[in-house]
Amino acid sequence: MNVRPTPDTPVPAESGVVHSTAPLPPVSQELAAALRQALLALPERPARMAVAVSGGADSALLAVHAAAVARELGIGLSLFHVHHGLQAAADAWGRQVHALGSLLGVPVAEARVQVEQAAGKGIEAAARDARYAALARLANAHGTRHVLLAHHRNDQAETVLLRLLRGTGLAGMAAMSPATQRDGVWYLRPWLGQDRATILQAAASVEAACGWRPVQDPTNSDPRYTRAAVRELLAPVLDGRWPGWRGIVARHAAHMAEAAEILDEVAREDFARLDPSPDGASFSLLAWRGLSAARQAQVLRHWLAQNGARMPTDARLRDLLRQLRELHSLGHDRQLRVEQAGHVVRCHRGRVWVEPRG
Repeated sequence: MNVRPTPDTPVPAESGVVHSTAPLPPVSQELAAALRQALLALPERPARMAVAVSGGADSALLAVHAAAVARELGIGLSLFHVHHGLQAAADAWGRQVHALGSLLGVPVAEARVQVEQAAGKGIEAAARDARYAALARLANAHGTRHVLLAHHRNDQAETVLLRLLRGTGLAGMAAMSPATQRDGVWYLRPWLGQDRATILQAAASVEAACGWRPVQDPTNSDPRYTRAAVRELLAPVLDGRWPGWRGIVARHAAHMAEAAEILDEVAREDFARLDPSPDGASFSLLAWRGLSAARQAQVLRHWLAQNGARMPTDARLRDLLRQLRELHSLGHDRQLRVEQAGHVVRCHRGRVWVEPRG
């Protein structure tokens, strides 16, 4: 994927601060409470934050509630809009976001990107990567390290199903986290526990009070796109048979997140016992062999992730495990050399190393 940014919409230098005291649209107490709780749970209250706003109902309502809660907590607020250029109506969506910013008395910063599919990467993934890159650029330009995203329980349930069907591991089944860091920016998802019906009800109240309408992205209901296929084709069947399935799947994701955290703690403790090098790039093969088979695999995943290497497929990981286990002696290990997506795993004098491929 090539992302070619265009200049961002200029905003005043003090744009991270909410100055307006004009009346705000009505808010849902339930949604506002969830947002307030997420912000108060942060180690330190941010001086300013932003909301990523596409113009759709979910992100627009998050902006409405963020304006109210930010004013209450004394936090500066901006709206960030990423113009992907993938739809004919994209310019109109940008104007809707700017109109929302005017309604809330909150400045809007816009970034334009051009999304191009790379080999093996679908348009959805390419657009997502472009969007995060643009949001990071906007955050750096406007002095914020916290960006709010409007993902909700329905999104979480869809993500779990998609990852299950793609054969993801335990960490992947944890789906979206309430807070994640990427490119130096914290992305907060305060509404992961909220059903979309609650958001749409609040959106109707805002429209009735102010006349502002969210945009409709046709790709959200186009089954040619993977997530939309889950939403339009699979979800109705599940709704008919298990009406509460979204909540059940979301709880499953939370359980998987706890389990993944425990496994990560075990892997860190195991790795610390492997006589790691100061930079963490190598460890003792003999010590590694003393672990159980399952913990050998887990600590390898942990080690590769800590060194910035992409996770191998199950087949490649099994092959690497086999080779490490079958080395006949520490004096004949230099023959092992496994390439893994830009990195090389090798053995030398009883130690296993990973390094970027030259």
